[in-house]
Amino acid sequence: MSALRLLRPTAAELPDYVAALERGWSPDNVRLAEAAKEELAKIAADPAAFLAGLDDPEAKGDPIKLPDGSLMKRLPGFRRWMWDGEFAGSIGFRWQKGTSALPAHVLGHIGYAVVPWKRRRGYATQALKLLLPEAKALGLDYVELTTDSINEASQKVILACGGRMLERFRKVAYGDTEGIRYRIDL
Repeated sequence: MSALRLLRPTAAELPDYVAALERGWSPDNVRLAEAAKEELAKIAADPAAFLAGLDDPEAKGDPIKLPDGSLMKRLPGFRRWMWDGEFAGSIGFRWQKGTSALPAHVLGHIGYAVVPWKRRRGYATQALKLLLPEAKALGLDYVELTTDSINEASQKVILACGGRMLERFRKVAYGDTEGIRYRIDL
């Protein structure tokens, strides 16, 4: 396999992405199977629109539905696909223009998910390191990431990329589990 790269999603790689969703992987670590099912439906309905929606720096997409059912304005953001010669996972980035801060309902700037059959290869760490210069280029001073307190693998990824723990907190709207918030200075 070739070295890991981050790709802007295109139609050429879409079949690999669909295959990962069909195998049970999800790009959403909270909504899991529900999110995968929604993505498959969007792809089936309009693949070009689905791909276009993954790169939304102007926040033109639909509002975001929170776990309690409330709708919040979408933030600018984009998703990149981890690629090692085939689809390996996804990493997403969202931000508010003009500030490094995020609204209270947004748990972090960056979220990532590696397909199960390619885990333990350092892909999440590599993807995060590749994404950080893009965040800095947008004028952010730092990014914040959160993880469940029991997710040691994700904690190691964040620490390997220069993260420092800010706090432990309750993710009340997201299953009332304990989370850890980290910051990476850019």
